Amino acid sequence: MDIMQLQTVLAWYAALERNSHANRVVVEQLRAQDEPADADSLMRAMKAVATRARLKPDRRAADQMLEWIGKHGADVVCWTDTAYPDLLRQIATPPLLLFARGDVNLLRRSSIAIVGARRASRAGREVAATLAGQLSERGITVVSGLALGIDGAAHDAALGRPGSTIAVLGCGLDVIYPRQHRGLAAGIADKGLIVSEFPVGSRPMKHHFPRRNRIIAGLSLGTVVVEAAERSGSISTANHALENGREVFAVPGHVLNPLASGCNNLIRQGARLTASIDDIVEELPTLPHAGTANQPPSPTPGSARQAPVVSKLLETCGWAQFTIDELVEGSGLTVQEVSSMLLALELDGQVEANANGTFSRIR
Repeated sequence: MDIMQLQTVLAWYAALERNSHANRVVVEQLRAQDEPADADSLMRAMKAVATRARLKPDRRAADQMLEWIGKHGADVVCWTDTAYPDLLRQIATPPLLLFARGDVNLLRRSSIAIVGARRASRAGREVAATLAGQLSERGITVVSGLALGIDGAAHDAALGRPGSTIAVLGCGLDVIYPRQHRGLAAGIADKGLIVSEFPVGSRPMKHHFPRRNRIIAGLSLGTVVVEAAERSGSISTANHALENGREVFAVPGHVLNPLASGCNNLIRQGARLTASIDDIVEELPTLPHAGTANQPPSPTPGSARQAPVVSKLLETCGWAQFTIDELVEGSGLTVQEVSSMLLALELDGQVEANANGTFSRIR
């Protein structure tokens, strides 16, 4: 697509963004064509839909977008481009355009989404970081939404590793939200990829985020949820994944923890209970196998008593009630290692979970 075609596409796109159903109608027209869609057919479809909606091309907005794109070395990936990701093209309502800054080649890589609570616990952030780091080490790209909490932990852990990371925004590329992640966003733009369907200058409006969530799920072979309330953006992303026939994974939590309710409910509905990267790889055998996950093996109930590291953990537990954070601090192990061992010890009848979120050793 040459610069004149791109300018025309952006002008119509800026107008169509004001109509919530316009993108869907344009995609339906392109899909109904007998021949493969190209830049000319894209422009014709956009013009036809906009004209019926009595919308005029916004040349001024197009010029402003082109100026910003040129100044910051960004890209525009259209639905008709070969660079447009096949998985995203398959969803019910794929975005017509993706504004991108960074390595657009990541759009064609095998990807897994990791999403979760903004006000995540330390344990949740560490689990997300461990999974993201291990996936990226295998060459799998980690997709998330640049939010605080789980999203940020996943991006940060995957960045700089072979698979890297994609951040999907609910605003324009020039409006980083939340502000606390400006540094992280700069790192992702340098070593990963930031994408958005919203034109440059778009503010982070509430109704933008459900649309962002469908892209996160649409780019990914599966979605992992780490800590989420029953009604949350993370559950919205998981639902989008289910609607498009993708796998959903959920990290379980204590039944009295409100941040675990969404994940536990997903598991009851058939999501894959996920304690390690192995659970993801087993469910998706087509994922790349290059690299090494490098995570410690999870102890099984039958071997828990014999493992020296588990014996050390039991000594750290003592006989008073304790929390996971206290075990992490006392044992020097990671949150994921402690959580995995506690699960094995519960199944083995040596530790039990209390109603207040603590644990007790019972034998």
